[in-house]
Amino acid sequence: MLRVATRGTPLARAQTDLVVAALQRVHPQMHCEPVVVRTTGDADPTRPIAALGERGVFTKALQDALLDGRADVAVHSFKDLPTESVPGLTIAAVPTRGDPREALVAGPVRSLADLAPGATLGTGSPRRVAQALRQRPDLNIVPLRGSVGSRVAAQQEGRMHATIMAVAGLQRAGLDAAISAVLELPDFLPAPAQAALAVEAQADRRDVVALIATIEDPAARAATTAERAFLHDLQGGCSLPAAALATVNGDELVLDTAVYVDDGGAVRTHRQGPVDEAAALGREAAAETVARGVT
Repeated sequence: MLRVATRGTPLARAQTDLVVAALQRVHPQMHCEPVVVRTTGDADPTRPIAALGERGVFTKALQDALLDGRADVAVHSFKDLPTESVPGLTIAAVPTRGDPREALVAGPVRSLADLAPGATLGTGSPRRVAQALRQRPDLNIVPLRGSVGSRVAAQQEGRMHATIMAVAGLQRAGLDAAISAVLELPDFLPAPAQAALAVEAQADRRDVVALIATIEDPAARAATTAERAFLHDLQGGCSLPAAALATVNGDELVLDTAVYVDDGGAVRTHRQGPVDEAAALGREAAAETVARGVT
């Protein structure tokens, strides 16, 4: 039996179910028991994340459950994990990634361009604010946090005209019908590691680590390694309007990044190289970004 730490939100439970199903396909006799953990971010779903006073507001409580023995593994949205590792813990697997792109949730309106002048767009993400305003500087941005379902409801109930959310999150929560349009690359690059899951365990639990490693997707691991190396070397957290997306084709990795700056511009980089140099490519992209004036 494997005790699996998870947040209690519908999306977190759905993502944990995906991991459990993947494990059970490889190990049909495995039984998994959820250990539902309430995080700082869940306890205070309205204030901006940067105002909550700590990093890892959606992940630290799950990691504590691993360290104190309440759980054997924890399932995270990889983009929520701080890039600084926790001593004694390891990412045992990065399963197959979902669709990393962004979605517009705006009812019958099918593009940002078609929103009415001065329309209200709700989001708590500095990156999404910057990306939206580059396309539509007239938009009225209002803060919006909460579960996937509550954010969709905010738009559908008329509290705002539109919001921007992750395609994968909507799909995993069974809210595909709320997607008005997929916002195309490269104008709407996602957060580093968006749509990827991370399965974490105690590093010295070699039996558990080996078990979880059976659902590893090497391409997802390489892509997220590059993206998170970029974010790490920028020393960026949730408050930094940074974006990154790596794609893997055979033995080659392509990394595109952006950091949005106060004047409405963006510092972009493009890197291409061997998959086994994923971390180095991310660090190079960060170094170039810093050299071009982003601190």
